[in-house]
Amino acid sequence: MILTIYTDGASRGNPGRASFGFVISEGKEKIYEEGKYIGIATNNIAEYTAVLKALEYITKTFSSKGLTLKFFMDSRLVAEQLSGRFKIKNANLKIIFDQIRTFEVSLGEISYTHVPRAANFAADRMANLALDRVT
Repeated sequence: MILTIYTDGASRGNPGRASFGFVISEGKEKIYEEGKYIGIATNNIAEYTAVLKALEYITKTFSSKGLTLKFFMDSRLVAEQLSGRFKIKNANLKIIFDQIRTFEVSLGEISYTHVPRAANFAADRMANLALDRVT
């Protein structure tokens, strides 16, 4: 099974009120979407949290056998760090990165790709809807 996951984080202020959003699809069929407020955080923390929460949902919902996960995000930093091409210098991001790696071990093939912001509309919408509900 190939799952396409779009993720995004939002922070109004940096740090400021923050949220994440993600959308999971199989082919052209949307399977699940979620957006939640996470409190006061930086945009990068929100971006990483979106990936982590998507992985938590996938782990609970699907058998890991035969999964291919294709993540798309408009944060080049997060895509490059999770792909192993950029180092992580921030200790708070490293904590979430390590949690993500723990999930990755039990799942199938995973890729992280940077896309333009316009291509990440659905995940951005979920993150901003979550912020709109609390601000």
